Amino acid sequence: MNLDIRTKSENAEVEKSIIAQIKELINYKNLEPGDKLPSERMLSEKFEVSRGNVRSAIQKLEFYGLLKSIPQSGTFVANIGVIAMNGIIDDILSLETPHFKSLVETRILLELKTARLAAMRRTDEDLKAMRSALDAYTEKVLNGEDAVQEDLLFHLAIAKASRNSTMNTFMLMITPEIITNFEKYHVCDSTMAQTSIGEHERIYEAIRDQKTKVAKQMMKEHFKALYQYCYDL
Repeated sequence: MNLDIRTKSENAEVEKSIIAQIKELINYKNLEPGDKLPSERMLSEKFEVSRGNVRSAIQKLEFYGLLKSIPQSGTFVANIGVIAMNGIIDDILSLETPHFKSLVETRILLELKTARLAAMRRTDEDLKAMRSALDAYTEKVLNGEDAVQEDLLFHLAIAKASRNSTMNTFMLMITPEIITNFEKYHVCDSTMAQTSIGEHERIYEAIRDQKTKVAKQMMKEHFKALYQYCYDL
């Protein structure tokens, strides 16, 4: 069994291979909605991969609603027709790793909405979380330190305050890739970081004062330079 330590890209390819083999298994055995898949251990032995890789592939198929895992019972085919399932799996396998520009475009679209919703729905606890992240960001920037993670924690606090679990989940999904690419493309230079302190303060104040239109506009202005940078890539 292949249990070698793999890179992120290699793990992604292994995951795709497992998903393709699960698809073939479902078709070969003519499994229908409610039918049970073999255990993770059996699949890992059959596909000659680790159980962790199998679990990751199953979780992705669960995310798309194709499988359903029940504790102490196993993993089952979801209530979806074979033709539709095959089509969705083919789409999943054809997905490419998003590049930096598409990640940022997605983030901007999400954040314009979350800022507006956060201004409507924020609680005192949400404001405390935003303030804490903003203070940590400001301190690091003024000390000349890398503050990318603190920046994103501030924005994640806003997403949480929006009280929209789906948008919050999307933000959590794309955040690791954004952190990696910020470092790769050196986007967060000292000048931009210094400017962002004031921009963050204005976003925070608009959300605190529950000014929905202002919060959205301040967020839009905050991302103007970043979007232009990505457009020029």
